Amino acid sequence: MTFLIIIYAILTLLAFFHIILFGSRPVKSLSWLLIVLIFPFIGILLYIVFGINRRRIKIYKLKQTVRRRLYDDTFRNHKTKESELEFENKQGEKLAKLLKNSSYFDAQPGNHVKVLYNGKKTFDTIFGALQKAEKFIHLQYYIFEEGDLLDRLYKLFEEKIKQGVEVRILYDAIGSYGTRKKMKKKFRSIGAKVYPILPLHFGSILYTLNYRNHRKIIIIDGTVGFTGGVNISDKYIKPNSELGIWDDTHLYLKGPVIDSLHRVFIKDYYFASNEKLLLQEEYLPEIKEEGTITAQIVAGAPDADHPAIMQQYIAMINLAEDYIYISNPYFIPNSAMLEALRIAALSGVTIKLLVPRKSDSWLAKHSMLSFFEELLFLGIEIYQQKDDFLHSKVIVMDGKIASIGSGNFDHRSFEHNFETNALIYDQNIAENVCQNFIKDCEESVILNYESYKKRALHRKLSEGIARFFSPLL
Repeated sequence: MTFLIIIYAILTLLAFFHIILFGSRPVKSLSWLLIVLIFPFIGILLYIVFGINRRRIKIYKLKQTVRRRLYDDTFRNHKTKESELEFENKQGEKLAKLLKNSSYFDAQPGNHVKVLYNGKKTFDTIFGALQKAEKFIHLQYYIFEEGDLLDRLYKLFEEKIKQGVEVRILYDAIGSYGTRKKMKKKFRSIGAKVYPILPLHFGSILYTLNYRNHRKIIIIDGTVGFTGGVNISDKYIKPNSELGIWDDTHLYLKGPVIDSLHRVFIKDYYFASNEKLLLQEEYLPEIKEEGTITAQIVAGAPDADHPAIMQQYIAMINLAEDYIYISNPYFIPNSAMLEALRIAALSGVTIKLLVPRKSDSWLAKHSMLSFFEELLFLGIEIYQQKDDFLHSKVIVMDGKIASIGSGNFDHRSFEHNFETNALIYDQNIAENVCQNFIKDCEESVILNYESYKKRALHRKLSEGIARFFSPLL
């Protein structure tokens, strides 16, 4: 017993030293100090897996990280020429410049964009486009789940591969944990190239477990693409639990912006497979203009130089003049995001927040609820979708700019996940997204500040406990 106490004391002191020395933010560091102190041994293990900021310590020299950074050098040599854009407003110009410098992708004019608002419409459009593939299909999803959609995908790929179409698939080792082995074997048997991202190998699991690839990308023949929040799962087309159907938003894209989106996939594919062939011209064709819409890809990653997703969200809040509407299933803002929201609200900007009433995570739900009293006090309107589970990650600003993608409003998307958003600089698209947002709000429950602050004590305690553990999210 004495020996265990000594070991615990040594490990706790080492953890405290590391948190203080390498902690990224004081509030987060304090949370980790308390977690380590309150939960003997378990708290230390949680910190090792979820808390260490490996970007700030030299011992984090995984070969995957080195390979990704080497690829960055190659990518910058191949990146698309800077577009000569004339934005209709200064807001778009400033946002595009920020995201070009933080995520390295230019805003591209001349695109066709279609917003897909539900699972059935999304997958009907996806399968229709996949059926037309002539050269290759590149697919990347956080979740591949057993069900009708995966079976349909398998049959389509079997047909296309027989026609000579190349198929490459990336999946996240944690997100697709339940189906990864069976799916990989099944799709490889028909000739598809299938690779996990951040696989769970002994010896590296403590360094990779907390970093997940949350992207959703499809590229067809290098000219057509999809991205957004929808995974390959039947939960988007039929209710499989008390959460109902998962309500999400996706994008169909054609035009020059596909080059940027494809390069996100290519980098991840190189990371997973070590194959360099996708940088060849046959996979990166010159793309003609397909429309009149300017679009920009934002790629966030824990090994990137800048937290691009967080910077994008804060910039949109800061640049809003009239209103900003936010739809997100995991609204757990950090201190910088909260301050941006305070400033915008106190400046007279109308802020509407749409979140799910139900959730697939008790911790995420109650951590999110812990912020609502302050937000309501500021005059921010909060709506809870009452029927199905809201999973959309959408922001629309002043009816001018819309963002649709995979990035949540939480620590994980800002710091730990590989994410992809698409910015659409088009008034017609933005107004359409606004109208859909308002329609969803009208069918939801609006929260009232006076009522909310009188909620039961046990709810406030649950929220406080969940918020305390928010660094794990």
